[in-house]
Amino acid sequence: MEISEYTQKTEVKLNLLQKTALKWRTSAASERIDRLKTLRAWIKNHQEQIQEALWNDFKKSAVETDLSEIFPVTSEINHTIKHLKRWMKSKSLPTPLAMLGTNASIQYEPKGVALIIAPWNYPFNLAIGPLVSALAAGCPAVIKPSELTPHTSALIETMISEIFSVNEVQVYQGDAEVAQHLLSLPFDHIFFTGSPQIGKVVMEYASKHLTSVTLELGGKSPCIITSSANLKDAAQKIIYGKLVNCGQTCVAPDYILVQEGQKDLLLAELKLAIQQMYDPDFKGIEHSKDMPRIVNERHFNRLKGYLDDALDKGAQVEFGGKSIPHHRYIEPTILSGIEEEMLVAQEEIFGPILPILTYSKLEEAIQYVNKHPKPLALYIFDSSKEQQQVLQQTSSGNAVINDCVLHFLHNEMPFGGVNNSGLGKAHGHFGFLAFSNEKGILKQRVGPNNTTLLRPPYGVRTKQIIKSLIRWF
Repeated sequence: MEISEYTQKTEVKLNLLQKTALKWRTSAASERIDRLKTLRAWIKNHQEQIQEALWNDFKKSAVETDLSEIFPVTSEINHTIKHLKRWMKSKSLPTPLAMLGTNASIQYEPKGVALIIAPWNYPFNLAIGPLVSALAAGCPAVIKPSELTPHTSALIETMISEIFSVNEVQVYQGDAEVAQHLLSLPFDHIFFTGSPQIGKVVMEYASKHLTSVTLELGGKSPCIITSSANLKDAAQKIIYGKLVNCGQTCVAPDYILVQEGQKDLLLAELKLAIQQMYDPDFKGIEHSKDMPRIVNERHFNRLKGYLDDALDKGAQVEFGGKSIPHHRYIEPTILSGIEEEMLVAQEEIFGPILPILTYSKLEEAIQYVNKHPKPLALYIFDSSKEQQQVLQQTSSGNAVINDCVLHFLHNEMPFGGVNNSGLGKAHGHFGFLAFSNEKGILKQRVGPNNTTLLRPPYGVRTKQIIKSLIRWF
């Protein structure tokens, strides 16, 4: 199909969604809930097919698929169904003294047609999770799943075609060229999950139509371990958070900052945690059914390049280091002796490589975090008041004390980044708000009111009234 013909067909299909957006603007909570229930039922009835698709794309186990791909979506649906009627209700606002006689409220209306561009690392979760929020807000949507996970993307297309009409939700498969074409169209909101580099491109496209955006990006999420931390507990939680999905997680701990006197003890606990989780029978981690693979050869080579670069520049392997190219397997690897010029210190790793850095005083760790772009998540392992010092003196999208990645599953919390790690929040009520316009409504009484005294011609009395307003209100 020629580009002009493809563009024309896309615009026709977008027009169908725009017509639906007008109809859905006045949709009741019951209608939106029915759509969510239909989506939930399909997921539950096709759980094995979802597991199979993720296995074919990542070699991800059925259990990990249930935990990291299916449960977050069904939990989001359940939470939304429970609270949607309350979220949709208009909210009355207090009246300032200067506005006596008026009534003000906020009315939540859908922004319109949404574009959801999903990443490859959690291809089901991060495509359908935002769709839940869009449907809750009353927005028809276009989903662009990742071409790097073809089995899951094909399943999503099948699911959407079986649940929704082309007037309600559409799926476009393809590479970056398809994504760029979609971004050139006048959507009412764009929800993008991916890297900061591509996030900047999305913002540039969105600016041409002044389209609002939610950008769920990433960055190097630090893990600070203070001198009061329980090292065994910390190691187990860090290893799980780092190695789930083979480290291909936007909120995975990217690197550890540990008090220098605790480094050796922490290393021992980290190694033990890896062994217990992924090689309890000492058959080799590569034989574990619970360790997914790197998504494709390009990303395998990227990670292998990070590892080789670090070793060439003086880093030491404390654990792991093994790789099997034809299986896209990289062994969980812990590195020490990290220097700033190494790629693992500069780039978001997004894989099973974990650098360890040390500090003498906590202020040094805080300073290290602050001289880098603000991360999507920050993890603190601490049993003292030092956690408050870290929280107050650093900035991150979210922070977790004495655990890792768990906040993603908390439906009542806003999830998202700040500056380089993202723009806007998602999940639960915050996801509903992302796809909604909070329209302020002011109702004034008919006839003379307080503002009558402020109309031209401006005389002495008007000036006195304005002077009082400035002084007292």
